Amino acid sequence: MQNTSDVLVIGAGFAGLVAARELSRKGLDVQILEARDRIGGRTWLEPKMGRSLEFGGTWVHWSQPHVWAELTRYGIGVVTAPEFEKAYWHAGGQLRQGSPEELMAILDGPNRDFLAPSRQLVPLPYEPLANPAVKAADQLTVAEKIDELGLDTVADELMRSFWALNFNGRIQDAAYTQALRWAAAAFHEWPVMFETCATYKVQGGTGALARAILEDCGATLTLNAPVAEVRRNEKGVTAVGRDGTEYTARAAVVTVPLHVLNSVRFEPELSAGKREAAERGQLGLGAKLWIKVRGRHERFVAMGPQDWPLNFVQAEYLDAESTTLVAFGPDAEAVDVDDAAAAQEILRRWIPAIEVLEVSGHNWVQDEYARETWPMHRAGYLSESLPELQRPEGRIHLAGSDYANGWGGFIDGAIESGFTAARDVAEQLAVR
Repeated sequence: MQNTSDVLVIGAGFAGLVAARELSRKGLDVQILEARDRIGGRTWLEPKMGRSLEFGGTWVHWSQPHVWAELTRYGIGVVTAPEFEKAYWHAGGQLRQGSPEELMAILDGPNRDFLAPSRQLVPLPYEPLANPAVKAADQLTVAEKIDELGLDTVADELMRSFWALNFNGRIQDAAYTQALRWAAAAFHEWPVMFETCATYKVQGGTGALARAILEDCGATLTLNAPVAEVRRNEKGVTAVGRDGTEYTARAAVVTVPLHVLNSVRFEPELSAGKREAAERGQLGLGAKLWIKVRGRHERFVAMGPQDWPLNFVQAEYLDAESTTLVAFGPDAEAVDVDDAAAAQEILRRWIPAIEVLEVSGHNWVQDEYARETWPMHRAGYLSESLPELQRPEGRIHLAGSDYANGWGGFIDGAIESGFTAARDVAEQLAVR
């Protein structure tokens, strides 16, 4: 069986949905192939533990122009998280507690010093290589930059944990330039960057925005259609599903995450630079876990050392008899998203009497269509890999948060990349 269209879009995450919408609006016949039985990619709103929980990407902010424009377009608001009331942190071998303002004050000076070069090195957030000097900084890791700060023990441990949280992975491999790019996109202000990461959620969940884009799109969507092979020539592209179905088009937008790229056969092969970047991979190899605990707790935030299985926890939903927490850890192999007893053991390092009722999560690193949580770059990626990954390969165009210029690792980055791919395809096909 063979299907023909003008453009194939492989993947129905935000990059694919936006690319498909933009191209279909130009009068092109667009076919979306999605491996999963749902849209949304690494965003996933699912009813669990008596709530609709976001298992993947969640937070948005007006500092993110692409996602904010989409929310405005479809009249979708945001939900603001309540203010934190208490903070716990482990540092210097001791459990400490105080106000959230005290915790933020410890991080404030070090983060300002850490991110101070952002205005000089990344003056234009959506042109991250505009200043050639950023290439030298791209060889530096987050851990190495924190070493340079010469912090006291408490500030040093908290900074390392803070950035392990942001990267959802080991800061010994994390690109310092990724931190600078986030800061630049947040007006070079680290508190705005932190607010962007975990304060405002999409009203109705990320699924509401994904559905709105799809409903505004004239493309044909096929679910449960994983692609095994993509062939190209000077006339067009053919994608072959695992079931043998062939889909042909004049061009294709491939939105699979970087860690999954080499699992798809390309004929002829993608460039050596693209293959090497995919082989090396990125960070975002940690875990996100939802935990319901007994009793109504204060809305707290907790931080632990960077090597704890869960190094960051915040109280997200407060009910009469229970509290639902969201937690993150830098190593997915160290966290069992189904093990309530293990989660309780970790939480008791902060609150000794806390009782876990239920846990839920999704292991994105083991997910064959993701192999990562949110994408965060390794040192050298910005200058050595990103330009090559953004370059079209004949009539094949890559898109996704992995390949974004601005808010890489966020929904905003995926949307930005989807717009860019759609524009490039339209130019290639000489469509206004």
